[in-house]
Amino acid sequence: MKIERVFEVEKETKNTIRYSEVAEGQPPVIGTIYVQKWALTGIPKQVKVTLEVEDE
Repeated sequence: MKIERVFEVEKETKNTIRYSEVAEGQPPVIGTIYVQKWALTGIPKQVKVTLEVEDE
């Protein structure tokens, strides 16, 4: 199963960018994520996260 969610910049800290999930009328699945600045080229306004769940 795959879950894809879009996140928008919420706040910039010293070493990270905090993104909050765009929930679109439903409760957030993930909520907030922090991405290290060194891992990004510039600061994208939106990022998409794909969560893959493997059956046991």
